[in-house]
Amino acid sequence: MFKKLPKIFLLVTASLVVLIVLIIFINNIFQAKSNAGQQSVRFVIPKGQALSIIASRLEEENLIKSKWAFRVAVYKNNLVNKIQAGSFELSANMNTWQIAQALTMGTDDTWITLPEGWRREEIAESLSKQGLNNFKLEEFLNLSKGLEGQLFPDTYLVPREITSAALLSLLKNTFATKVTTALSTELSTNKMSLNEVLTLASLVQRESAHDEEMPLVAQILLNRLDIEMPLQVDATLQYVKGYSKTESSWWPDPLAEDKKIDSLYNTYKNAGLPPGPICNPGIAAIKAVFNPTPTQALYYIHDNSGKIHTAITLDEHNANVNKYLR
Repeated sequence: MFKKLPKIFLLVTASLVVLIVLIIFINNIFQAKSNAGQQSVRFVIPKGQALSIIASRLEEENLIKSKWAFRVAVYKNNLVNKIQAGSFELSANMNTWQIAQALTMGTDDTWITLPEGWRREEIAESLSKQGLNNFKLEEFLNLSKGLEGQLFPDTYLVPREITSAALLSLLKNTFATKVTTALSTELSTNKMSLNEVLTLASLVQRESAHDEEMPLVAQILLNRLDIEMPLQVDATLQYVKGYSKTESSWWPDPLAEDKKIDSLYNTYKNAGLPPGPICNPGIAAIKAVFNPTPTQALYYIHDNSGKIHTAITLDEHNANVNKYLR
């Protein structure tokens, strides 16, 4: 019996050593990535990003030692549903537990979404309700005069202290990146000017039920332009009319009498494109102008379910109206 004690002792000792090493290892992977003085870095979590992706990004950016340790910290502290989208100041001096907790705290930034097809007044009104401390509606409207069509619709992460001027610069710079630069080849080879492209794209944006039909609508409007036929786009009448208190909308339902409105934007009275964009189109509408779907159609309507129906002749168009709208 006594001869077996040393083996048992060695086995227990070895097990203890393994356990101690394991404890040290586990404790280590939760510690800060660096003990040296490290500057804070801006870490942005987009809306809806999965925890696994957040963990991998933290590891890739050398803010934590282990993505698995981060996930353990999140689950152990019941933080799964508390991680927020936003911008955070993090440092490699923070341990995994601290970083996990930091991502649950409110940030000084906020997400704003500007949908495709809004006119600048709509954008200004929306921004004035986003809790941006230094945003001034009238100032933004004054600064953005002449920029309809170039206030790029997108989702932005901005500081709550951002000014009207800085916000406008952000929208303009995004437009320059995603349109002027990214589509420079298309712009340089197209016979239309940038203003004409944006104007047509704004009509396509407002007249289309969804992105997939935009190239078709674009070609129909181009066909009308080619034969100098008035575009007859209801959205231009809505733009001229402006805000309707009755309908609480910047895009009130057009009436038959609106076709008589005296304005260069009235595409029932004037042939050709209006002087400028009537809204701020998205990238799909702009690309549709460059790559329209071939068709000889001159007319289109949307039925009550939103499906588009096209026609080459006026008789065919009237038949569609009687069939789908009456």
